[in-house]
Amino acid sequence: MSNHTLNRRDFITFSAMAAAMLGFPGCASLAKNPRKPRPIAPGAKVRVAQVGCGGKGFSDIMAHKDEEVVALCDIDWGTKSQRITNNLKKLKESFPNAKFYTDFRKMLIEMDDKIDAVGVATPDHMHFLPAYMAIMLGKHVYVQKPLTQTVGEARELLRLARLNGVVTQMGNQGHSMDGIRLVREWYQAGLLGEVRQVEIWTNRPVWPQGMQEWPATEPAPEGMNFDAFLGRAPERPFSSKIHPFNWRGIQDYGCGALGDMACHIMDAAYWNLDLGAPTSVELKKIDQKSKVAFPKSAVVEYQFPARGKQPPVTLMWREGGELPPKPKGLEERPLAKGGQLIIGSKGTVYDGNDYCNSPRFIPESFHKELADSGKLPPKTLPRPDPVGNPHIEWIKAIRANDRTGCGSNFEYSVPFTEAVCLGTVAILVGKKFTWDSVAMKTSLPEADELLYPKYNRKGWAMADMTANIA
Repeated sequence: MSNHTLNRRDFITFSAMAAAMLGFPGCASLAKNPRKPRPIAPGAKVRVAQVGCGGKGFSDIMAHKDEEVVALCDIDWGTKSQRITNNLKKLKESFPNAKFYTDFRKMLIEMDDKIDAVGVATPDHMHFLPAYMAIMLGKHVYVQKPLTQTVGEARELLRLARLNGVVTQMGNQGHSMDGIRLVREWYQAGLLGEVRQVEIWTNRPVWPQGMQEWPATEPAPEGMNFDAFLGRAPERPFSSKIHPFNWRGIQDYGCGALGDMACHIMDAAYWNLDLGAPTSVELKKIDQKSKVAFPKSAVVEYQFPARGKQPPVTLMWREGGELPPKPKGLEERPLAKGGQLIIGSKGTVYDGNDYCNSPRFIPESFHKELADSGKLPPKTLPRPDPVGNPHIEWIKAIRANDRTGCGSNFEYSVPFTEAVCLGTVAILVGKKFTWDSVAMKTSLPEADELLYPKYNRKGWAMADMTANIA
């Protein structure tokens, strides 16, 4: 993926707009000449900051507790669910010397010379801006999946990360585990044969989707920085039915079930088959289409082209309980609530969990035969040490100043995120479209409109931003 092309003319305008929106002195010039990361001295701790701390961000920052946690940013310090309130309380107890913020911009400006690396675990629509600002300032970044809400945002992060050489990682933790590498070793050994069909499914959403109207308006909780929660999203009223968790199902803030789970469940097939960019994406089925939320369930078909000697692949994404046809090799076992089938001419791999933790050939008798006869290949691919910890993988790469040292670095995770985002575009437009990855253009004008975010809210509108571009 290292030659992933970045030549859409809109990038010039988009990058300048994003820089102006952040609005701190020198930001526009940093967008053109971003700062290089500070080398980490031998034996020194990496100074880590986190944007988004109550949910997934809590476990992310706790994974770095042995480094120096210097700053924590969340839009709501203590008015959420009991679980999240407890998480935030524990963070304050665990890192008494850290500084606490509700606006990531203020944190990055004030703590600039005290931060080496930044984690981002906000709602999807606000992944891009903290990561973008951190990279401009020369900070390494760990961004939760999906990397961004739109294709254009993902492509811009890759451009900027290349420009200043920061170490990057997307939080799809299965990519640092053993299972995905087993599948690659099996595939490269020829045990699957030609793969032309992949089935991916999930029981998500497990939060509300498909509703036709905005949830009932409520006053924002006292102490919550609601403006920072909205960020670049349109002006909308607060609702406790959206914050702190159910934002995933709202089009303004999340990417639905596909955005939540595809970067996990689709990872093994996408990586091992070198799928790259799809040629077309099509919504095949939808239940409870909405202008507010993502649907209750959906089926999306991706077509990927031939890659060298590898044949074209049809990948089916099914969400909301939609299941693929049950393969004969599963005998009497039911399909898992979520999983994958990588279907080859010689063998089919099945895994019934989110992270490809336990891939097996089916039927089980075939897997046993391969194992007993010694036909399963040896483990030849490098494994992260320790296996399954993408945070330590990121920290080690930072210490080594190795921008490709993480398995899910942006060279890999940006094209992957783009493919995932194109699936959400298909759900929103409801039609089949073709995709030109080089030109960054689809065959539908309404799909092209969704490739970049919109900035229309007061203070975040295009006119406000372009007026400040240096």
